[in-house]
Order: sequence, then C-alpha cells, then structure tokens
Amino acid sequence: MKATLISKENNEAKFTMDFTAEEFENAIIKVYKAQKDKFNIDGFRKGKAPRSIIEKKYGEGVFFEDAINDLFSMNYPAALEELSLDVIDSPRAEFSQIKKGEGFTVTITVACYPEIEVKDYKGVEIETISSEVTDEDIDNELKARAKRNARMVTVDRPAKEGDTVLIDYEGWVGDNQFEGGTAERQPLKLGSGTFIPGFEEQLVGVSTGEDKDVKVTFPEEYHAEDLAGKEAVFKCKVHEVKEEEIPEINDEFVKDISEFDTLDEFKADIKEELAKTKAARAENAMKNSVLAKVFEANDIDVPDVMVESEIDNMMSEFDQQLRSQGLDLNTYMQYLGKEPKDFRDELKEEAHKKVKTRMIVTAVADQEKFEVTDEEIDQELENIAKQYGFEADKMKETLGVQNLGMIAGDIKVRKAVDLMYDSAVKK
Repeated sequence: MKATLISKENNEAKFTMDFTAEEFENAIIKVYKAQKDKFNIDGFRKGKAPRSIIEKKYGEGVFFEDAINDLFSMNYPAALEELSLDVIDSPRAEFSQIKKGEGFTVTITVACYPEIEVKDYKGVEIETISSEVTDEDIDNELKARAKRNARMVTVDRPAKEGDTVLIDYEGWVGDNQFEGGTAERQPLKLGSGTFIPGFEEQLVGVSTGEDKDVKVTFPEEYHAEDLAGKEAVFKCKVHEVKEEEIPEINDEFVKDISEFDTLDEFKADIKEELAKTKAARAENAMKNSVLAKVFEANDIDVPDVMVESEIDNMMSEFDQQLRSQGLDLNTYMQYLGKEPKDFRDELKEEAHKKVKTRMIVTAVADQEKFEVTDEEIDQELENIAKQYGFEADKMKETLGVQNLGMIAGDIKVRKAVDLMYDSAVKK
C-alpha cells in the first residue's frame, strides 16, 4: 500500500491509499479461505468448492467487498501514521473502479485535530489559597468522627426532629389502599427529607405505641402518575423512638477508635492528615484557576465533532452511574420527561469547555516539546496497578501499545499543567 497526501487545510486532510493488484488478490484469497465453508455448491462437499466455481456461480466480485474492507481496516492506521495525521472523525472514502486482476485507489477525506498555538500560558496571576489547618478544622473533624461513631438509643419521650422512628404504615387514597404504600418496621429519620413533603413533620411529637394518621398531597410531578397530585392518608403505627447518642470526645473515645492513647496525640495526627488534604485541594484549586485564565485568554475553534464525542462519553459515564443504582439513562430521561436531544443540549456547554481545555493543555505540552521516558510510564503503571490491585508487568501487557500511548499523553498533560502552575504569579 502506498499513501500519498493530497492536501491538508482547514483541519481536513485528503489523501490516497493505492493498492496493487497483488495486494488485492492476496486479500481475496484470504477471504475465500475464511468463507468457503459458507457456500453450498452441487457436486462439492461443503468447504471444498474451488474459488473459481464459487465466483462462477455468485459472480467474480463475491469476495471483493470483504477483501477491500480487510485491506482498508488493516492499512488505514498505517497510512495515518505514515502521513502524521491525527484524525478526530470517521473517514469519508471514495473508491476507484474495482476490477479483478487490477489494483485500486481509495481517496480519503477526514477531519484532523486542529493545529493551535496557545498564548499567555506562563506568568498567569492567581490568588493564593491558604492550606493552613486551624483549631476549628481539627475540632470539626473530631466532631465528625464522633458522629460517625454515634449509636442509636431508644428513648421514652415524644419524637423530635433528628430522631429516628420505627413505624408501620399503610397508604390510602380515599377508600382505596394503593400499591407500594405499605411497610412494616420502617426506620425514618425525622427531618431527612426522604419521604413525601409534609410526612415527616407530622410525626414530630409522636410516642412509642401511638397511632397517627399522616395526611399528605403527592407532588404534581410524582413518578407514579396514578398518585401525582392526589391527597392521601398514611395510617402509621409507632413502634420505637430512637435518638443519636454521640460519644464524648476524650482519651477513652480516642482509644476506642484509633491506635492512639490520648486526645492530644489524636489531634496531632488529624492535623497532619488535614494538612496534606488541604494542601492538595488548594493546589488543585489554584491549578484550576490557572487553566481558567488560560482558557479565557485563548480563542480556539473547537470542532463540533469533538464536542459531540465528548457528550457521548459524558452520557455513557452517566448511564454507567445510573446502572450501578439500578436505573438506566432511558428510564431517567422518561422520569424527567426529557428527550435525549434535550439532555445532550444541556451537556453541550460543559463538553465544549472540557474539549477546549484539553486542547489547550495538549498544545502547551507540544509547544514545550515534553517527552515521556520509559521510567515515567513504568512508574505510572505501578501507581495504577497498586490502585486496582494488579501487578504492574501484567497490566502493561494487558493494556497494549495504544493504551500505553494514552498513558504517555496523560503524563504530558500533567507536565503541561504543572508548568503553567509553577510559572504562575501567586498573589
């Protein structure tokens, strides 16, 4: 195969791929060998019919399409690499006349990654974000850990907001008990907002053993259409009232939940942890500030196809998140009363921002001519392997050359972001 560049302008390349008669013939032979078992020819056992007999019965071009497809799919990536083309869309192909015993030419037109030059990415002015750990930070963390170790205790008093009540309930609309409106010994934290609006407030003040009719109106946008906007009564039986008992923060508490013996030792450890966390968050926030400034300083034409591809990725990721919760994107769309196109339109601005930012950072890495060493890739693989519990060597073997190239690209991007951040003027 011979690749020849015809033109490259306005983010679009046009080139040809020329295949010889010999290459075409070898591709046909390969397809014939792979497919001959599919043909039933009188006088021949299945898979034993000569190619000439099959071509005589079904036409000499019977294997042409698959042979051409094989040649294209095998040689197209090589042509892109040879011509140094970084494409961002599927190619449009035109074929010359195809004849047996002759070579042919494919003329390809394809959108390419824009060549951009980023300006004003060094010396960006940003506000310094403090990562100092205060006594209040430590106290708040201690309170949070005490709350995580709280226990629920039964109380002999009327329920108040923040308590958890254990209830049975039956839901009625008029004289009809509706499906899905019944539960036994259901825990409900008052004030959590997990039940229908107005439900939890009416249980404030109930006591153990009490019966209570809770009157509510279902929201107009309620997911069950037969209940939307209707008035209902939940007949409730209160079995128990519990409150959260938060342990006292002292040496005994520290001994129970940690490896330390005293509160002072625990505070020192918390301060060290918070210092690392706040420093990392502050640095990330300042890096984002740098990127935002460079983003605004550069007017870049972002190809629509890249934005649409990013929207596809965002929708796919969101669909996976929903599936982990027992839903899917189509069901979610129906619940919101939206069409997929409407959802795509909502994601467009964010997708455009993501693509433009990635283009800027990638261009900075290219302008700075950053390189990635084998040692850096190995270290990155080791970090990823450790995160997922794999061996680095096996992960490297599994990922393959293409994914290793993506990892190298990610390292270059990080280097570009670090360069912009390190050169920024922090006020």
